[in-house]
Amino acid sequence: MQTITAYLQWFVPAWRWFLAAIFIWSGGSKLIAPADFAVVMDALGLVPSELSLPAAVLLAAGEVLLGLGLVFGVRGTMRAATALLIFFILVLAHGIGLGLDIDCGCFGSRSPEKTAFQGLRPALYRDLLLLALTIGALWLQWLRAAGAGSKPKLSAKGTTNPAGYKEEQKC
Repeated sequence: MQTITAYLQWFVPAWRWFLAAIFIWSGGSKLIAPADFAVVMDALGLVPSELSLPAAVLLAAGEVLLGLGLVFGVRGTMRAATALLIFFILVLAHGIGLGLDIDCGCFGSRSPEKTAFQGLRPALYRDLLLLALTIGALWLQWLRAAGAGSKPKLSAKGTTNPAGYKEEQKC
């Protein structure tokens, strides 16, 4: 059990950095060619056509900022990443429901993903996996915070309690 705990201790920061890299790469590649991403947003019908380009730039910039927040450990960025992944999953499901056969535009127009995995389903499965791992990391953070805030229970004789803490005997 001790080795599992040691490995899990490294999961949250490693996952935070990995997720940060994904968001920075994704948002940065969209910012390089925002018009290409605006075409995908227009095909999904999420915003009026005249707002597709500004929305594409705002979303891409938000992804980069979120990634930087994850790198620097800004409070709440893991929850924001969870919310954004849920939003992406809903958008991809909407596109699949419409029967669209387009690239998701997730990593810009020149990404290897575009040629390797055409369509929205692979992106949906990837985002579901990212969401599950992000929720797992949030759960581990919560467990660590809950454990850090708990105090050892006092035993009657001033000996080591069941949690393993040595207690002082009071006179």
